[in-house]
Amino acid sequence: MGFLDSILGLFSLDLGIDLGTANTLVAVQGRGLVISEPSVVAVRKGTNQVLTPGGVPAVGDTAKIMLGKTPGNIEAIRPMKDGVIADFDITEVMLRYFINKAHGGRYFSPRPRVVVAVPSGITAVEKRAVKNSAMNAGARKVYLIPEPMAAAIGAGLPVAEPVGSMIVDIGGGTTETAVISMAGLVTSESIRVGGDEFDQCIIRYIKNEYNVLVGDNTAEQIKFQIGNAMPDHDIERLVIRGRNVQTGMPREIEINSQEITEAFREPVTAIINGIKMVLERTQPELAADLLERGICMAGGASLLRGLPEVISMETGLPVGVADDPLTCVARGCAALLEDLDVVKQILDCEGN
Repeated sequence: MGFLDSILGLFSLDLGIDLGTANTLVAVQGRGLVISEPSVVAVRKGTNQVLTPGGVPAVGDTAKIMLGKTPGNIEAIRPMKDGVIADFDITEVMLRYFINKAHGGRYFSPRPRVVVAVPSGITAVEKRAVKNSAMNAGARKVYLIPEPMAAAIGAGLPVAEPVGSMIVDIGGGTTETAVISMAGLVTSESIRVGGDEFDQCIIRYIKNEYNVLVGDNTAEQIKFQIGNAMPDHDIERLVIRGRNVQTGMPREIEINSQEITEAFREPVTAIINGIKMVLERTQPELAADLLERGICMAGGASLLRGLPEVISMETGLPVGVADDPLTCVARGCAALLEDLDVVKQILDCEGN
């Protein structure tokens, strides 16, 4: 680390960013999590012009309430898809907004160093896109850390020790599964299934079974209120509203938790298969550690009821959910800012 970088580091607010498909979380070194907002930006349709109602960019919470409710000339979009950048320009605008907000209006603050978590399976081109977006959005230095590593650190797992730790991080667009030892990913698997896929399964099921179309926000509410990954004797019911596919008229229907469990069968199976692939590639000595230590789950979708129990039944391993799993990745990124030598060690293990 150069002398100038050391001096700037005394005055800057260095950031850890979980740039997710569904939500972006920002943690500040020494202060913890300061931002948790949807990865949504409202723009004028056909352009990259971000709306600024009241002089404030329509990003995050402001844009989320517009999803599915905008007039024809306005579009609320998610610039991230499956954990990677789908729209470079809009992602840059979104990152700049969150970085400035995290700085809290400190006009003379130096550009921050930023640790950004990325899916373990992304390509070199996708990594470069994330790094360029963060630099253009105001970062002084950008470190890219695999999401499962950041999640494991945020969950408090002993990643630097010569012992096997297994993390399953289920985000909005991807599920990251990894076995970690001595600050490196021993084996990992990234599949493009996450919380958003659960929502889409609900939408498809209701359309196929009831000829009713519901939006993303309604599907998300159903997931939170009666979603369950495994059959339950206590059947919960929920009345929802949508649009009849045939008549185009609004319609009210009642669905139950057993139906949602059936709708979730495909993504749950995909997540379990991804975990099994990692276990099959794990060295015997580390696999023995996992029998004792089990699997730690992180990410917002890990809160889906019944999911830890299903994974435990299928793998034969104990499964637990990290404290505050939604913020694990961002907290792990922020923790790494305390010791950049660990960051360099991780990057060396990843061959970066």
